[in-house]
Amino acid sequence: MSDSILKQDIIDELDFEPSIDAADIGVAVDDGIVTLTGHVPTYAQKVKVEDVVRNVKGVKAIAQEMEVRPFGTHKTADDEIAKRAVNTIAWHTSIPGGAVQISVQSGWIKLTGKVEWQYQKSAAEDAVRHLAGVIGVTNQIEIKPLPSTHDIKQRIENALKRNAELEAQEIKVNVLGNGAVRLEGRVHAWSERRAAERAAWSAAGVKTVEDRITIG
Repeated sequence: MSDSILKQDIIDELDFEPSIDAADIGVAVDDGIVTLTGHVPTYAQKVKVEDVVRNVKGVKAIAQEMEVRPFGTHKTADDEIAKRAVNTIAWHTSIPGGAVQISVQSGWIKLTGKVEWQYQKSAAEDAVRHLAGVIGVTNQIEIKPLPSTHDIKQRIENALKRNAELEAQEIKVNVLGNGAVRLEGRVHAWSERRAAERAAWSAAGVKTVEDRITIG
């Protein structure tokens, strides 16, 4: 696929997505690597744009250079954002009470604390990204490693085998210790690579995933 065709496919996909206002988004493509520029009104929309682009066939990587520019001149105060974030996380049943700490500076939320599962870390970020006034989220929540290296490797490999999207024999799982996992191998599409990442993150105790899987 040529870069010009891929660029048009991305533009068409962004226009097709009803939750995105693509009028102020710029798209450039160089050898399958996509650079996104311009601005969007919310951080949630910025994340959504990247998700949409990532799922377009032919995209190899994304350079995210978009800004978040809220509508109007009024900005939500940091203490108000922090109060809403605390309440939102407190009501979220997936997140253990008291596990996550929140700080806000100039509209940017920083999450810290410790949880046992990756889905709990992701849930905390998902809970606050849609709040008014948020321009970015830094998720520094730690995951407590629980199982042994062997158990983590076995659980990931089993998850890969169960996934209909993947040819599990093409993917090698290396558990490096302290909850770090490295994935290597080759898949046919970005969606397969993401499926492999999700399988790795699904294992309890995984703190980081280094994805070296190539597409082609």
